[in-house]
Amino acid sequence: MKARLIAVGTSMPAWVQEGYAEYVKRLSHWLPLELVEVTPGTRGKGRDARRAMEDEGERVLAAVGKGARIIVLDGGGRGHSSERLALRMEAWRGMGQDLAFLIGGPEGHAPAVLGAAAESWSLGPLTLPHPLVRVVLAEQLYRAASILANHPYHRGG
Repeated sequence: MKARLIAVGTSMPAWVQEGYAEYVKRLSHWLPLELVEVTPGTRGKGRDARRAMEDEGERVLAAVGKGARIIVLDGGGRGHSSERLALRMEAWRGMGQDLAFLIGGPEGHAPAVLGAAAESWSLGPLTLPHPLVRVVLAEQLYRAASILANHPYHRGG
């Protein structure tokens, strides 16, 4: 099983790139995670934000690998404790599909993206900047994998 993080936005600050890279490196032997950045839709004065979101959605869906299970990151999705996420990861492994985690643009996901999703995952009730979501997602996937491997990284209780 491989995973792909498909995120709207490019040219992230160094701290995002470094944080994400650290957790991807740690995660690599449990779940290879590839980052695919999608160019944001054009926004601004006289621009239709909904059209920008739909354009992003088309590019996001085009980046999903064939047969991958789509999991959108969305504030309205289901939240998971780290232990529950580990159980989800175990279930995903059992399905034998690659995974595609999707982070939308400023307005969220286009209806077509939400319609294609098998699952919707919320990282919690806080509003997080999208660059930070990349780092948190990679860390939580690493934490879930370490729980499954009985690695001491996770010492929750």
